[in-house]
Amino acid sequence: MTSYEAPLGDMRFLFQDMGALETVNRLEGLDEATPDLVGAILEEADKLARERLAPFNHSADQAGGARYENGVVHTPQGWTEAYDAFVEGGWNAVPFEPEYGGQGLPWLVAIALQEIWQSANMSWALCPLLTQGAVELLTAHGTEGQKATWLPKLVSGEWTGTMNLTEPGAGSDVGALKCRAEPAGEHYLVRGQKIFITYGEHDLTENIVHMVLARTPGAPAGTGGISLFIVPKFLVNPDGTPGSRNDLRCVSLEEKLGIHGSPTCLMAYGDNEGAVGYLVGAENRGMEYMFTMMNNARISVGLQGVSIAERAYQQARAYARERIQGKPPADGSGAIIGHPDVRRMLMTMRAQTEAMRAVTYDLAAMLDIAKRHKEDSWRAYADRRIGLLTPVVKAWCTDVGVEVASIGVQVHGGMGFIEETGAAQHYRDARIAPIYEGTNGIQAIDLVTRKLLRDEGAAALEYIEELEALINGMNPRSEDDIAVIRRHFAAAVDALDNATQWLLDAGRESTVDALAGASHYLRLLGVVTGGSMLARAALHCAEMLEAGAGDAARLKDKMAVARFYAEQILPQAAGLATTVASGGEATMAVAEDRF
Repeated sequence: MTSYEAPLGDMRFLFQDMGALETVNRLEGLDEATPDLVGAILEEADKLARERLAPFNHSADQAGGARYENGVVHTPQGWTEAYDAFVEGGWNAVPFEPEYGGQGLPWLVAIALQEIWQSANMSWALCPLLTQGAVELLTAHGTEGQKATWLPKLVSGEWTGTMNLTEPGAGSDVGALKCRAEPAGEHYLVRGQKIFITYGEHDLTENIVHMVLARTPGAPAGTGGISLFIVPKFLVNPDGTPGSRNDLRCVSLEEKLGIHGSPTCLMAYGDNEGAVGYLVGAENRGMEYMFTMMNNARISVGLQGVSIAERAYQQARAYARERIQGKPPADGSGAIIGHPDVRRMLMTMRAQTEAMRAVTYDLAAMLDIAKRHKEDSWRAYADRRIGLLTPVVKAWCTDVGVEVASIGVQVHGGMGFIEETGAAQHYRDARIAPIYEGTNGIQAIDLVTRKLLRDEGAAALEYIEELEALINGMNPRSEDDIAVIRRHFAAAVDALDNATQWLLDAGRESTVDALAGASHYLRLLGVVTGGSMLARAALHCAEMLEAGAGDAARLKDKMAVARFYAEQILPQAAGLATTVASGGEATMAVAEDRF
């Protein structure tokens, strides 16, 4: 397997050249996140990833990953040492408030760091990803006492957090869950089973803090009757140290297609006296609170699509440079990278990865604006954009991540199908991301029903107006790169506008018609959003080249990538818009019993 190096040049381009870091620098409390400081942070993160995470990614996968022995879960070789270094370096604390031990740095920076961890070793990085979400949940909804008890250890990463929603009979339909919690003085006793719990048990830390959804006695049916509980592996002594073992256990580990190093647990709560749990907020509002953790995780899972795509691209690029096969072009080296079709595959991988990264980082900057901007109007604007694009980042990026990983296998040819190269692992690992944190179909439903129809398209139409303003601001010269990009981008935005208007009209008459095209609409929005970010990048590169600033060769490469995306990816928009407007008649025409 090819070694991993963080794409620091691409990150710096977005942070500095494209102005993302300057945008968040202006926000209250983030002025210390200077380019020099952030650059040093990224370089140290790259070092940790190369030395501690990436070397154990493939070996853990091939060795079978995490092991379950007599109720104890053992993580793969190198996992605990890497996690100790992660905590010692303060990496888990980057975006959190100093009040509980955080570093108070932007989410923009934290997202870039997450990309590095996920690319280097996705299975390992799932653990801090969930802890981060637990911190966000308790920060937003916990009592002062709960924050004082749990946040310092979670922020530092000394303890880890999990998310417990799914049960054997309640997957995406969380409202069907049966796990129960009965009052017992100042706490509750939780009983039931949860499945697919990532890092539900492990040997990385001395305590694990589970966020568990359960029903209290007399709770109404459905999601409106769900409450949220903190259920620790070990109860906490008055001095903050772990005390007696709680009544919970890992029953078994799942055998999975990928992410073998990550223990995916079947958890049992309350087999004996009942697992002690502490209610978060009010009864019956647990799903509302859990969405804080879920939405945080959805952005991070979308980032996994970016991360796996980057790792697959790096490996495919290295293989294509060294693999000699076929008759090369007259001026070629003999390596397959000289063949136009291989070059097409690599450019597809690169362009889509750069587009996804730019969209995700832009969304991360919106998180900072929503949290810290001093003006209400700007915070409201950022909230609208986060709501609109979170399902896109989660679903579009993870779908494309799988596709890019698949192309990576194809670049390797027959060797891509052989496990020793590692290309197949990226494909297998990537495949989970479109499924968890709400399947991508659910993300599409959320986008169309909650983010489009509910507000009469206000957020989407506001965004389309911005895209049209971008088009009007592009001043091409003859048939240069900007002219080509502008032409394709304008056609794609027209397609998005038409599809949006169709859905708004259709949604008033038929939910089926609207939902039949929901996934295609999400893909359309993702394709166009990615195109908008690369168009902005191309404009900036053109300005820098004209001014004689920066690395000319690198800027020209960026222009070429943006033009490739415009010519090869953006034309998909027209077809997607046509599919959206087809409605649901053909989709629903065959009766259930005819399948």
